[in-house]
Amino acid sequence: MWRAKCDELVPSAGARLGHGKVSPVIRQLTEGYELDDDPVRVDVDAVHAFLSKDSYWAEGRSRETVERLVNEAQRVVGLYHGGRQVGFCRAATDGVAYVYLADVYVLSEHRGRGLGIELVREMVDNGPYGHLKWFLHTGDAHELYTRFGFGPPSERVM
Repeated sequence: MWRAKCDELVPSAGARLGHGKVSPVIRQLTEGYELDDDPVRVDVDAVHAFLSKDSYWAEGRSRETVERLVNEAQRVVGLYHGGRQVGFCRAATDGVAYVYLADVYVLSEHRGRGLGIELVREMVDNGPYGHLKWFLHTGDAHELYTRFGFGPPSERVM
């Protein structure tokens, strides 16, 4: 397995157009992949297709709901290859104490390259909320998330 590496940081379209909510950035990865936190660039149809048909946690979610979740998120990070959306995640936060990581995915044909690691790293470590307490609900990829400080829930989490 090879690991995606950050080759270059450049301002995203959101930064250039003034749409970004937080320090917009594009990270160029190996093999032509890139991460972009510009919400304007998110292909809502592609994200909806994966979440509603291929995910276990959002099966059947409506397109309208996905669009609203993208628009209302404090930060989104898209993974792109050849201009096509191949991964995504979003964060919801109060901006003071906690952040919730949600809807993390990389399309199956792009997995095994360390792209999920880079996607989560960009959201959790490189974003503006790294100093807050992160939460996540997941039934898989536990090894990925433990790299970023996620662990089993405490007795206080219900």
